Parts: sequence; structure tokens; C-alpha cells
Amino acid sequence: MKNNKPQETTGPGAPASGRRAFLARGAAVSAAAVASAKLIPAAQASEANLPPNVPAWMKTQGGGFLNPPYGLPSPFEKNVVRKLPATVAAFPTATRTPLQNLFGTITPNGLFFERHHAGVPVINPDEHRLMVHGLVERPLLLTMNDLMRYPSFTRIYFLECSGNSAAEWNKPTGKTAQDVHGLLSCSEWTGVPLSTILDEVGVKPEGKWLLAEGADAAAMTRSIPLEMAMKDALLVYAQNGERLRPEQGYPLRLLLPGIEGNMSIKWLRRLKIGNQPFYTREETSKYTDLMPDGKAREFTFEMDVKSVITTPSGGQTLREKGLYEISGIAWSGRGKIRSVDVSVDGGRNWREAVLQGAIQSKAVTRFCLPWRWNGEPAILQSRAIDETGAVQPTRQQLIAARGTKSFYHYNGIQSWKVATSGEITNVHA
Repeated sequence: MKNNKPQETTGPGAPASGRRAFLARGAAVSAAAVASAKLIPAAQASEANLPPNVPAWMKTQGGGFLNPPYGLPSPFEKNVVRKLPATVAAFPTATRTPLQNLFGTITPNGLFFERHHAGVPVINPDEHRLMVHGLVERPLLLTMNDLMRYPSFTRIYFLECSGNSAAEWNKPTGKTAQDVHGLLSCSEWTGVPLSTILDEVGVKPEGKWLLAEGADAAAMTRSIPLEMAMKDALLVYAQNGERLRPEQGYPLRLLLPGIEGNMSIKWLRRLKIGNQPFYTREETSKYTDLMPDGKAREFTFEMDVKSVITTPSGGQTLREKGLYEISGIAWSGRGKIRSVDVSVDGGRNWREAVLQGAIQSKAVTRFCLPWRWNGEPAILQSRAIDETGAVQPTRQQLIAARGTKSFYHYNGIQSWKVATSGEITNVHA
């Protein structure tokens, strides 16, 4: 249950006195930051460049075009990168998004997580084709130019690997938000509604399922209910305003909003209509959920409601007592996020966070809440609720329902422990 203590908030509709108090505390924090600037190690800052001195970069003419034709981030952001797997493999199968370093809700293309099953193919778009066949009246073989002549739509959706956070079923393993939850990203996608192409080919009445196949060496394939394909699926060729990158399926991928990421087939080459599921390797030996009685759930498509605090979070350190903003992200494959609660005492008391920006269906939503740390131990948690009323469960509730043999679709509440030293770690609380 939520407690009845007054909430500090800065969102729309907040009391003016609360906003003034928050801004006053923020000003105090800024003043404290300036006052403590000389305590920054020499490796991070030079005394000569700190106020009231004039820094070196003000004494010389700046450079011209600092970046190559395709722009690059500042060299001071060189550590904000995707993370490779810890174990060496013939080729990396996944990279993880640095969630703790991001702002807002959109993941830049260069930081969007990767997951692939046989490496990233190099495909000439002029030689790529999409074949649509099976139980249809008019089979089609489409070039990329053909596809891009159809009316397009641009939408913002998250994409999450069904194995995201999977290690948390057993014990805390990852150190940072990137380690634990980094197989999640959110983008603006542009493409042709799949329903447009299916209308074009004329699906026969007995057609109930769709097989989507990729052009990678694994020929990644999944069965998709036709009803789902006709809903809001896109044949995507652009992401965040530019053409797809190779690791995201260039030149063409399927996007199924809110559905486990492996079904959004990359390097899409074939769509076949059938009257039943095709039962490929990726939906029999893989991507099923083993239950306590030994049976496996199949076709668990939707990604459940979930959230994570990204700052303060694992691997970070609170360097002094005082005001901090708790910030994080929430998402649900069932639709919009309705609310997010935040606890700083391991779930004993909850306060409702402020949701920032436009709340969009099947997209990441950012939340925030001001918090004053008094130097004592704390357990930070967030709990998301979506528009269907689904509530993000605790790890204990998830295990009670599904046991510990599962691997996919973990959406338990994440706990970050703040020690008296300010160091933050991943714990199960």
C-alpha cells in the first residue's frame, strides 16, 4: 500500500510550494557542487580551467567541422557504449544498451542493443527481395523500391529481448542497469504496415498463421498469428530517421510492437501464410517457458509490464548526502504505462512518481521522483502499472507463479541497494 506522506513532485499540477522547495533545494545542490569543484581529482579536472579562471578552450579559436561526414559523440563520452558478452564466442550474439547513461526515452541507433543468431549479414539492398506466398491469392516478390512506394507510417515502440534480465531468476548477477536490463531499447520506426501487403496479396480464408523468415545464416523463423500481423506490425526500413543499420536488420525487418524481440525478424526475406503454426526450432527448443511441473508454455508473445530505476543505479556512487532525482524507465507490451510507484525502503512504502513527456502505447516512458538521501542504507525500487491494470510483480511473486525453471519474460521488481558509503549494488530484496 502507498503511504500518506506528502509527496515531493515537480510535475504538472504540483503545488507551487512544492515546486519552489524543490527548486530551492536544487539551487543549494548546484551551489554545493560549485563549492566542491576543487575536490575533483586532478585526473578529471585542471585547477587552471575551473572558475574564476578562464579555461584553456576559451583562449584559442575552436575547430571547424570536428566530426567526419557522419557525426560522432564527444570524446569525453567514449565510455557510453554497448556492452559485449562477458564470455568469448565465435561471434558476439548480443550487445547491451547503457540504460544508466541515457536520457529521455529514445535510444540512439549506435547504442541500440543487438541480438543475432548467426552473425550480421552484409546485404546489398538492390539484390534483396521480400517473397510473400502460401495461402494467398496473388503471391508477390517485392524489391526494396517496391516496398518504399507504399504509404509509410512512423511510430515509437520499444523492443525487448525475451531473455532480458533472465539471470535474475536465480541470483543477482549483473552490476549495472546495462548488465541486467540492457537488452531493451526504444526507437522511432518507419515502414509499411504489414496489413497493407497482406491486403495486397489477398489472404485466403483458411490462412490463420504467418511464417516470417530472415536472410541471415540461421534463417531465423517464427510463427505469427495472422490477427497479430494485421494489427500494428510494420515492415521497417528506417530507424530514428535513417535507414536501418546492419545489426538491426538492414535493409528490411519485421517489427511487432510489444512482442518478444526475437519475433521481429531482421533481414526479412520471406512471409508465408499457413493454416497453423509452423513450429520452427525457435518456438520449440527455444523461446518457450518451462513451468514447475515440467510442461512448457508456448507462444508467450507479449512482453509484460516492467520498469527499472536507471539513476541512481548499480555501479554508481552517491558522493554526498542531499537531494537526488530518482529517474528510470517503464514499458509494457500491453499498451500505455498508467503509473509508476517508487520505494526507497525495499517496498514497505511507495510514492507515485511523475511520468515525463507523452505517454505512448508500447513505448518506453520515463519517470522521476525527487529524493533526499540522509546517508543511511536504502533499497531503491520501482513498480510499474499499465493501462490494463497489470502490476509489475516482485521476484517472489513471479517465482510463486512460474517457478525457477523459466528463462524468458522476467519482469520482477529490480532492487538497488545504497550503502552508507553511497555505493550502489544489485540485490534481491
